[in-house]
Amino acid sequence: MNILVIGGTIFLGRHFVQAVLNAGHQLTLFHRGKSNPNLFPEAEHILGDRRLTEDLKKLEGRSWDALFDPSGYFPRDVETLLDVVGLNVNHYTFISSIGVYPHGKEGSNENSPVEELTSQMSRDKITPENYGPLKAAAEAKGEEMLSGKTLNIRPGLIAGPHDPSDRFTYWPWRVLQGGRVLAPGIPEQSVQVIDGRDLAGWILRLVETGTTGLFNGTGPAQPMPMNRFLGTCKESLGSDAEFLWASEEFLAEHKVSAYTEMPLWIPSESNGMNQADISRALEAGLTFRPIEETIRETMEWFKTTDRFEDGLRAGISRDRERELLGELSLKGESIEKE
Repeated sequence: MNILVIGGTIFLGRHFVQAVLNAGHQLTLFHRGKSNPNLFPEAEHILGDRRLTEDLKKLEGRSWDALFDPSGYFPRDVETLLDVVGLNVNHYTFISSIGVYPHGKEGSNENSPVEELTSQMSRDKITPENYGPLKAAAEAKGEEMLSGKTLNIRPGLIAGPHDPSDRFTYWPWRVLQGGRVLAPGIPEQSVQVIDGRDLAGWILRLVETGTTGLFNGTGPAQPMPMNRFLGTCKESLGSDAEFLWASEEFLAEHKVSAYTEMPLWIPSESNGMNQADISRALEAGLTFRPIEETIRETMEWFKTTDRFEDGLRAGISRDRERELLGELSLKGESIEKE
């Protein structure tokens, strides 16, 4: 196949590009040349900004079997891109988000209602309130412009090597440090996460078969409670960590933010985001490597980065964690040693 990728040098796009090359397909990357510009010298690189029509015109007169778009956040991103290349691609994959669903709704599937972009929401800047509605509107724009040719993937939290966000990486890193670890909320509450390599490989298989439609793309196949995930981090990394669980009320009282200071955790009333229905994806061949492998290989990669010593981009600071652990200890909270 002849495949065009918009971006493709950072995280999910990077894993997708590697999967494409491993499969022996022809590949063109259209990107700005600002992030890892020397990656994939065996591919064709065309430099430009996807939001600038004059740059996209570099793609005119070309055709591709498939277009992979992991970097669209606004409806206009999709419109600008497809205005130029839409007629010259046979299949379009847009990477959306589980965030399109109302956060409190459990078991959302591909037929569930999605958040709507209201007139009060910004079309020019991403906020926690408009991120999901913008992604949903971008999906709709692709469907409008390339009806019958679109594959929309709604991932949850993506993990693994080369993650620039550290939203998953925080937990293996923190557990590896050992000692008492502040753990959030209800220990048995489910969380969802998918290795970017598993997601990318599955998407390529869908592209190769010309599959279209909507798919939730997260994991694992069976529910994974937060306490089991943290315990697996401990066992996989040979850590002596002890988990001190802070109640949702305690975290709210101390203004500890979900998903940023406490990655993966969402308060129970909004945890539908961690309970998406992935049965359609499983039927379409989505598979998962063991979470232990993702944990270990994420740490092996992360140790090679400056952030391993200089600080992560997500997660609570160690000073703030020590302060909260001290308060919890004074309250006589128990330590879960599983």
